[in-house]
Amino acid sequence: MPEFKPRRLSVGFVAGVTPGKWVGRWRERHPDVPLELQQYGDDAVAALHSAAADVLFVRLPVNRENLFIIPLYEEQAVVVSSKEHEISLFDEVPLVELEAENLLDVEECGGPAGAVEVAASGAGVVVLPMSLARLHARRDAVHRPVPELPGTTIGIAWLEGNDSQDVEEFIGIVRGRTERSSRQPSAADGPRKSAPQKASARKAAQQGSKKQAAPSGAKRSGAKPEPRKGSGKAGKPGSGTPQNRRGRRR
Repeated sequence: MPEFKPRRLSVGFVAGVTPGKWVGRWRERHPDVPLELQQYGDDAVAALHSAAADVLFVRLPVNRENLFIIPLYEEQAVVVSSKEHEISLFDEVPLVELEAENLLDVEECGGPAGAVEVAASGAGVVVLPMSLARLHARRDAVHRPVPELPGTTIGIAWLEGNDSQDVEEFIGIVRGRTERSSRQPSAADGPRKSAPQKASARKAAQQGSKKQAAPSGAKRSGAKPEPRKGSGKAGKPGSGTPQNRRGRRR
């Protein structure tokens, strides 16, 4: 007998992405299906290919081979510098202001956290997505938007051929579909029922259809004939006239 594996959904994400709102909606709608959340680094896409993650929030571009990817939103590019740097005086930094600066390479610094640390020391400045600058924020560093620089895109990815109902359901939640949307698998199929529940539902449906069936010429029960005009049944018996009459009959 094959080993029973309980249903679960594994959701991965890269640093700077906050999938909390979508995870919360999943847990509200499907409390019976556990959702596992895991952060990944440079090997994020590999988690999909190894089936460690069912869906993954990624920062584009990535290798799209054998993947479905839906872009979700754009991240603003910012420049990070030391707190004493003149960049801190700007609300938004013009691109021309960066031409004379020592732009740090994120990979050479060992990643975003290391790049922010070096920038905070005054050895240069680094351009990062705003979410990463906030994630690795320090008291001795500042970050300012650079509107002229292109932003980065966050998307959700999953393997081609992985068309499980749970994956489709989660993708629908991320895309903003409501619980009653006809495009959601749970709304189309309804709640999953056990075999006894299905048999009971069929029996109830059959009994209901029998009760509704009736001869086409059958009279409606409980219907009362309308009183004929002037029959005297509207007021006191035999009166046919209003009950309250003024004056006397001479």
